[in-house]
Amino acid sequence: MDRWGKTCGWILRKLGWTSVTGPAPEDKCILLGAPHTSIWDFVIAYLYYRQFGESARCMVKKELFFWPLGILVRKMGGIPTDRTNGAALLRTLTAEMERTPRFHLAIALEGTRKPVKRWKSGYHFIAKATGCVVYCCYFDWGTKRVGLGPKVELTDDAAADTKRIQAIYESMHLVGKHPKKYITH
Repeated sequence: MDRWGKTCGWILRKLGWTSVTGPAPEDKCILLGAPHTSIWDFVIAYLYYRQFGESARCMVKKELFFWPLGILVRKMGGIPTDRTNGAALLRTLTAEMERTPRFHLAIALEGTRKPVKRWKSGYHFIAKATGCVVYCCYFDWGTKRVGLGPKVELTDDAAADTKRIQAIYESMHLVGKHPKKYITH
């Protein structure tokens, strides 16, 4: 492990967080993350994954890629995302995953830090297009535990799979940094 990875693990522990598991073993996978109620979720997830010498990529709205913030966001694994064109985004991600030998893509199911009842299903299309496995990862602000949750087998029904994944998260009784912003049903 590199020095920066050790430093990230140290920072995570100093912030009071416990890493429950290590990173996903597959070279390519999709890491679903919930609950997503704060920008700090991104920081905790970054520190968690980086402490193992790994890096996970994540989609970040393109508006955040201005100087100098864009340099930092890109260095932390951010991929500029145009949320108005899902087909172009899918093509870009698929090409990037094919080009890169190890690619872990982190996705917030809610799609925003605001409370939402209906979670996004874009992960499903990306997983089907790339053949990647999907994990239900979590950051629980109630217990300050972060980790890789269960691997989910997808069917051809994105809506049903998303509903099933919401039920998995609901059964975990997770608490967001801003609890009122996290809705599982």
